[in-house]
Amino acid sequence: MIKEYKTIKEIASPLMVVDGVENVTYDELGELELPNGQVRRCKVLEIEGQKAVVQLFESAQGINLAETKVRFLGHPQQLAVSEDMLGRVFNGMGNPIDGGPDILADAHMDINGLPMNPAARAYPAEFIQTGVSAIDGLNTLVRGQKLPIFSGSGLPHAALAAQIARQARVLGDNETFAVVFAAIGITFEESEYFINEFRRTGAIERTVVFSNLANDPAVERIATPRMALTAAEYLAFEKDMQVLVILTDITNYAEALREISAAKKEVPGRRGYPGYLYTDLATMYERAGRRQGKKGSITMLPILTMPEDDKTHPIPDLTGYITEGQIILSRDLFRKGIIPPVDVLPSLSRLKDKGIGTGKTREDHAGTMNQLFAAYSRGKDAKELMTILGEAALSEDDKLYAKFAEEFEKVYVGQGNSTNRSIEETLNIGWDLLSILPVRELKRIKPEYIEKYLPKK
Repeated sequence: MIKEYKTIKEIASPLMVVDGVENVTYDELGELELPNGQVRRCKVLEIEGQKAVVQLFESAQGINLAETKVRFLGHPQQLAVSEDMLGRVFNGMGNPIDGGPDILADAHMDINGLPMNPAARAYPAEFIQTGVSAIDGLNTLVRGQKLPIFSGSGLPHAALAAQIARQARVLGDNETFAVVFAAIGITFEESEYFINEFRRTGAIERTVVFSNLANDPAVERIATPRMALTAAEYLAFEKDMQVLVILTDITNYAEALREISAAKKEVPGRRGYPGYLYTDLATMYERAGRRQGKKGSITMLPILTMPEDDKTHPIPDLTGYITEGQIILSRDLFRKGIIPPVDVLPSLSRLKDKGIGTGKTREDHAGTMNQLFAAYSRGKDAKELMTILGEAALSEDDKLYAKFAEEFEKVYVGQGNSTNRSIEETLNIGWDLLSILPVRELKRIKPEYIEKYLPKK
């Protein structure tokens, strides 16, 4: 028998205090029944004796302190999961918003899943092809990895996210691949862009979309990524699928966390964010990975916009500590018209060496990757020198490196948002670019690979 309370003491939206409660637990889900019969949801944030501080999922408008009933449901927030989720669009609370029927649930899972036990983790080792050369060739994504994309306001991270969701696949037979896409605190136009893009290309058939809009309540923003990860855990570890989770934008999530922390009058940490921001982000990010004894995996691409393009801002800073690298988008490349504007030199995939080579990508991958990095770095230096001293001050080799850097940005990085390259195409384009340089400069590649793959002029 669920007990009802009419003991609301105060409301400071989005928080409410209920007195005289019994056997209520942290994170428990609750319902408010207004005098007009309308039902709203809430969640327990704090328990102190017989007082419960609850967080409203919707506005506090119309709540009558004396007449509104509160009942606690005895379980935390849950998501109804089933394979029927694929191809469907949900709001941030896990309710369908695509006009289709409710999900016939195989199970109801607590959305506050636990981070994966390090002892139960299997080491990431298989290549995931995104079709984007700057990622596949130089900062390779590996199955079970957490690889965030650091962007800036106004940069085309939404188009890159849609492109990866559309193109990504695992190489190998009998592998079922799925994408869980969570849009957190985005505009209606952005939400429509993602959904229409997935439908237009047919990618929706293997995708589960959770869409939380900017005008939705802040508490829903906190739930959305957890809904997505719960769906991913079910598909990966119950249905043996290889799942790619894309979360955009983590900055909106952290802002919602700061808003709720301020409402609770907690002592703020760096730049007003709560002191537990690191722990909170870690409980999400660490749900990705591969489990021993399970065929499925969860690979995560969180996308975040760096306020003022500042890599030392708490959100990208803490994210960098928890994840295995970062892909950084460059405003300078974007101004030059390079799409996607991936800045390959400061970008890093810490697990790239584990997912490349014979049997995974191709034998020459590691050598060409190192050679492209080195050549592009020297080419950028040569271009800077040319700007200061003029072209006449450069040696013949430096002029070739400057030409290489120019072509590398235009051809290798700037593939556009509609080109899907296989790993073989990406590697061959790398060799074409390296043919600009004298063979004696290719010091990071084995001679037999130069003989086999370098285009003959």
